[in-house]
Amino acid sequence: MSDLLVRLYDLPAYDDAKVRAHGIEIRRALTPERSLVLGWIEKHFGLKWAAESETGFGSHPITTWIAVKDGEMLGFACGDAIAKGFFGPTGVAEEQRGKGVGEALLFAVLYGLREAGYAYAIIGDPGPVEFYRKRLDTLEIPGSWPGIYRGMLRTSS
Repeated sequence: MSDLLVRLYDLPAYDDAKVRAHGIEIRRALTPERSLVLGWIEKHFGLKWAAESETGFGSHPITTWIAVKDGEMLGFACGDAIAKGFFGPTGVAEEQRGKGVGEALLFAVLYGLREAGYAYAIIGDPGPVEFYRKRLDTLEIPGSWPGIYRGMLRTSS
């Protein structure tokens, strides 16, 4: 699937009341949580997403966001990970889906990118395209597949 472009200067309003009603907090990860967060991502989504997400811990402010309830991690999302201005990777624990966690993480990262001075964000290799189109006014970027992931190593030898 081609990458998607999002106008950050024209983001829709977002209210996180749905996740707060479930007792879920959306926040930037903290440096001392690095190994816990990356371990959780690797366990639930694989080594490649954990490696990509690690980039966010080298930024100030950190660009890896997490969803937490009662000290337990439920999901994550990153900005500026694979490249400047990119959203992702992102993922929510299977049993936590449907509670608005993914949407809350999406908007947290996009608002963070806007606050960092970006006018646009790119959602690279967007898996659930309808998820993004339902929440954002996106534009498919012609000729962007496989985009930044072109030539990426898929296995180790």
